[in-house]
Amino acid sequence: MILTTTNSIEGHSIQDYLGIVTGISMSYKKGKITFNMAKYYDSLEAQVEELKESAFQKLQSNAIKLKANAVVGINTDIEIDGTTGGISISITGTAVKVI
Repeated sequence: MILTTTNSIEGHSIQDYLGIVTGISMSYKKGKITFNMAKYYDSLEAQVEELKESAFQKLQSNAIKLKANAVVGINTDIEIDGTTGGISISITGTAVKVI
């Protein structure tokens, strides 16, 4: 599966546009309270990376259901709620068949 933020794939031509696909991953677990801000940011970064990977896997799964072999025009939206500590990651793109 080819995943790209661009609207085309060099060396391939898009044969068919199959639809918009999305992968969403959310977490509302609180980060560890610490007086060391470096540890807090490291924890936050690890959570974001884990959620982002999960969202990409869901995006790929949804594209495969449409019989796509690539997703173009990928856009990632990350929201962090400072009040609740919630993190939401949404990844959207266009599922396509390339040759």
